Amino acid sequence: MLNNAALDRVFHALAEPTRRAIVERLSAGPSSVSDLARPFEMTLAAVVQHLQVLEASGVIRTEKVGRIRTCHIEPAGLNVAQQWFAERRALWERRFGRLDAILGEPEPSPKPKNKRSSRRTVPEHA
Repeated sequence: MLNNAALDRVFHALAEPTRRAIVERLSAGPSSVSDLARPFEMTLAAVVQHLQVLEASGVIRTEKVGRIRTCHIEPAGLNVAQQWFAERRALWERRFGRLDAILGEPEPSPKPKNKRSSRRTVPEHA
């Protein structure tokens, strides 16, 4: 059974473009908060707020060593979303399988051999 609250948190976290961009950057490897903030036209405090949402959802984790806070992607944090998608996919595949069974594949109709066209040609009047 899926934890709907956890699923809601993950979808909420990934619904915002800046947070998705942060996740993309972290997919390449860990990064400091200041490095993550550099390409964005926003304050460091705003980036930290985005990171807090991502961390609360379980998508990333942070650790502080001295004065540097480093962020890491947390692949297990996306498992709840992956499971939700897998369940939806399985449901639709079963439905499409049943639809295929009901409709069946139609047999191709045989092509007529050298039959004249049944179209009538209308003569042109001058």
